[in-house]
Amino acid sequence: MKEDFYEEIVLSSEQIQDRVAELAAEVSRDYAGKTPLAVGILRGAVVFMADLVRHITLPIELDFMAVSSYGKATKTSGVVRILKDLDEDIKGRDVLVIEDVLDTGLTLDYLMKYLGAREPGSLEVCVLLNKQLAGREIDTKIKYCGFEVPDKFVVGYGLDFKEHYRNLPYVCTLKPEVYRAQ
Repeated sequence: MKEDFYEEIVLSSEQIQDRVAELAAEVSRDYAGKTPLAVGILRGAVVFMADLVRHITLPIELDFMAVSSYGKATKTSGVVRILKDLDEDIKGRDVLVIEDVLDTGLTLDYLMKYLGAREPGSLEVCVLLNKQLAGREIDTKIKYCGFEVPDKFVVGYGLDFKEHYRNLPYVCTLKPEVYRAQ
């Protein structure tokens, strides 16, 4: 892949991998003696979740949800739809929701209420990126945060633009002409 599409590398692969290992150590410590259920939010969190769980040093189970609030846009529509629900019953379970990015907070707030209604034993959130939005609509509580980043549209390490760039090992911003070309 030619690398003339990005404007700026926001997080290098090394920065990401170092922080993922640190987060996994925190999760391993906090859930010692338990078997948490990691719930990955498809598709953006898959890369982050895969790396994170490989570093966790205790038994962990995996499940996935697919939600949509963006469609093909770069800004949330404000309407959250569940496209794939959990396969596992979470009543009484220690659940760790793994998400790629927290921006407006609408999707994550909806998910936390939706999952909380199923009476898990505990329900926490781990996000790779927490965007620093001046106008965040909902201040969602997150226990584990990879990075605080500026309010810029970023791709890579699972995050996409029209399903492209998820496979990049780093997080970057796109050149404006890339938006116009796709």
